[in-house]
Amino acid sequence: MKKNLFCCLLLMIFALGWSQQPASVVGKVVDAKTQKPISNVVVSIENTNLTRLTNSEGVFVIDNATAGSQILKISSVDYETQLLPIEVTKYEKLDIGTIALEDDKEVEQQMALVTLTENDLGDDNSGSENTSGLLQASRDVFQQSAAFNWGQARFRMRGLDNEYGNILINGITMNKIIDGRPQFGNWGGLNDATRNQEFTNGSAPNDYIFGGILGTQEINTRASLYRKGTRLSFASTNTNYSGRVMATHVSGMDKDGWAYVLSAGRRWAQEGYFEGTDYAANSFFASVEKRINDNHTLNFTSIYAQNKRGRNSPNTNEVMNLVGNRYNSFWGFQEGRARNSRDRELEEPMFMLEHFWKVTSRTKINTTVMYQMGQIGNSRLDFQGVDNPDPTYYRRLPSYFTSLFNDTTNAFEGNSPANIALANGARARFIANPQINWDLLVNQNRSTAAGNSVVVQYEDRVDDKLWVANTVLTTQLSDNILMHAGGSFRKLESSNFQNLQDLLGGKFFRDVDPFGQNANQQLSDLNNPNRNVVVGDRYGYDYNMFANVADVFTQFKFNYNKIDFYLAQNYSRSEYQREGLYRNGYYPTNSFGKSDNKVFDNFGFKGGLTYKISGRQFLTGNAFYQTKAPSMRNVFPNARVSNNATLNISNENITSGDVSYVINTPKFKGRLTGYFSKVRNATRTTFFFADGVGIDDGDPATNDENGDFLAETITGLDRRNVGAELGLEFQLSSTLKATATAAYGEFTFDSNPNASYTQDSQASATKPNPIINLGSSNMKGYRQGGTPQQAASIGLEYRDPKFWFVGANLNYLGANYIDVAPILRTANFFKNFGAEQFGNPFSEATASRARELLKQERLPDFMLLNMTGGKSWRVKGNTIGFFATINNLLDVQYKTGGFEQARNASFRELNNDYVSGTPPFAPRYFMGFGRTYFVNLYINF
Repeated sequence: MKKNLFCCLLLMIFALGWSQQPASVVGKVVDAKTQKPISNVVVSIENTNLTRLTNSEGVFVIDNATAGSQILKISSVDYETQLLPIEVTKYEKLDIGTIALEDDKEVEQQMALVTLTENDLGDDNSGSENTSGLLQASRDVFQQSAAFNWGQARFRMRGLDNEYGNILINGITMNKIIDGRPQFGNWGGLNDATRNQEFTNGSAPNDYIFGGILGTQEINTRASLYRKGTRLSFASTNTNYSGRVMATHVSGMDKDGWAYVLSAGRRWAQEGYFEGTDYAANSFFASVEKRINDNHTLNFTSIYAQNKRGRNSPNTNEVMNLVGNRYNSFWGFQEGRARNSRDRELEEPMFMLEHFWKVTSRTKINTTVMYQMGQIGNSRLDFQGVDNPDPTYYRRLPSYFTSLFNDTTNAFEGNSPANIALANGARARFIANPQINWDLLVNQNRSTAAGNSVVVQYEDRVDDKLWVANTVLTTQLSDNILMHAGGSFRKLESSNFQNLQDLLGGKFFRDVDPFGQNANQQLSDLNNPNRNVVVGDRYGYDYNMFANVADVFTQFKFNYNKIDFYLAQNYSRSEYQREGLYRNGYYPTNSFGKSDNKVFDNFGFKGGLTYKISGRQFLTGNAFYQTKAPSMRNVFPNARVSNNATLNISNENITSGDVSYVINTPKFKGRLTGYFSKVRNATRTTFFFADGVGIDDGDPATNDENGDFLAETITGLDRRNVGAELGLEFQLSSTLKATATAAYGEFTFDSNPNASYTQDSQASATKPNPIINLGSSNMKGYRQGGTPQQAASIGLEYRDPKFWFVGANLNYLGANYIDVAPILRTANFFKNFGAEQFGNPFSEATASRARELLKQERLPDFMLLNMTGGKSWRVKGNTIGFFATINNLLDVQYKTGGFEQARNASFRELNNDYVSGTPPFAPRYFMGFGRTYFVNLYINF
């Protein structure tokens, strides 16, 4: 009897214990086309810490689920994320059955994304500062609009340059030390291999790095993460290139713990959208993973991307009115074959080794080492004793003759019959021969008495060697606290030189600077004077740059039922040094040998909070403060000829904050964000020829000269960016989805920075750093140029159950301004340096006229209609499909940016130009693409 009673009691306790088991959610995830299970799918309950991965059978089990209405999120690489409403009952198991994931069309859309980040907005070696920001395949509808619909107009997220964001590959920062910007060409053409991405918006917490205020994009190339199979694709387009082929094979993890990924691609064009823009690129990728045991895994990745492309020129309205919006002055025919004078060549392979260490069930350490080497070259023409061979050289255009003033009386003479006749002749000659005449240049070089070339093609070369080590520790300190800590070290050796590529028919080229005022200044290297150089020789300048950059960070995430928050901090140290290999004639005592080390210590703090209104709505806020080292390019502004560093240069100060309301339901998603950022104490360096600046010629008995080539440095520049972002997504039915996005920003300069320039001609042993300080430049209140500050988009997409879709987006872009020239806004601009004035103001310079001349130009607003569509079929176990886009369907002609030319650096010079009605040094503009298409055919098997 006692025994039976005891057994009954045990059964009651067991039954009671079973009934008290926490709620759980179980299910299975399969491919919608093949119905095969998908492993390693991330399944989570929104706004909780509950996350699981599906097993090899596609099954997941989430224990300890909180009772009530919840949102289940199912996401995996290459598939569309699903959000499912579930009702969790206390102490019960919820079986949601089989979930079918469909292929992610955004993967194909990203393949068609026109990358503008390396277009022709500058001649530096790391792309351009006027970029469209971080291009990514984020699930956020606003970010998708920014990348896929507004990117063609060079829209920048929050108006920020991409040096304020971070691109990572396997945890290693890919932003260049020279200027802080990523070199997207290093992995261009490898869309299949780089599709495993995580994106952090703004200053939100990131698991790999402290980050910046623009966001962080992490590309993961671990072989076991890729979807098993083989993919071939063939694309045709009329943008930067005309054709592309890609092939990728993923082995999957075998029973011995090996997995590998191989990918290759080629892109080409005899001519892209703009005239004379040839394109040739080859890309290769390999990733091999070895799982040693349950706790240790190694992964090796190699990336090789070789790219050569012809640049296109920014043009004035005068030039475009004469020869069209697609005109490019950088090319011409040589013996019947098109040739671009400004090719950009890139070849910087990288090799990475990763070690994944699972220390305990709560702690892991990921360590990556990388070596990268290679070269970047930007070619152009060099000339001595002859006019600039560029067909748009100002003396060859009609405006030169119709804008002429009498130098003695300052009377307008451009409307005289003689000058009008000369202008008509220039117009006819330019229209008839608008391109570089390569054959004429060759004949010109062959006819010199000494056999020397007077025009050659050379390249500005950068050969880098970069070593990087990075490690990240992740540990779950408690059920509610997660810590990330990491450190990285980067060591750069950079060789910079001028490389002679083509003598164009001559026998040699003289290594001299014809603008030097004496025999020594004309020599690039006093240690090897009067050299004659041939193809393959270095000349003009030759120097090395060295950098060591160390960075450490910690980040703590706290997760609770109603509130999540995080705190992060970082410290970095940057050391820069220049080593001159030439003793330059302008700087005989300050160009050869090593400079002093320039050291910058920096720190940062950020934090944020998420308040969970419910399982579907929450509020977030982030605050950020960081000091940031100036780029090496701005520390040594005249690095080609001297060791001089920018005077009084110091760290930037960055402050940022944002607040968001987010709603996430299966039928409706939305985000409204307000943000603010301020960058203080920035430095900027530019190079240009200026007239009317009053250059001191060093001789008190003679008049000061009116023109010189300047290296201008702007210090103490503040930028203020405020605005709002809105993204809405409506699932109107199972097949129809609507989106609406909008961006409103005010991006302004918030200080009057100091402007100075280097006067090379006055450098000497007693004056090794000839800096002319112009004082304040009145830039406060001017808009930052190069990006639309207002944008909006509405879209509609139909997705049929039979695996075809079609969509359209109507986009508005406006409030885009050209870049202003700081030198025109200094007191020096109003001074008359003629013999009779001695620096007094111009008599005709009035405040009202100055406001007219210096008013910043706002580019016209415009609207673009984009169409997308695609279809896929399942054939004998393989997937065949196509994806197509037509951007700017209505062929709208629009300008994406521009800049004021600073050639007329005095009030009289600029005023006279505009009084004439045909200013030869009017702003130059960058044109957007007209109607373009992209068609991609693919097969997965």
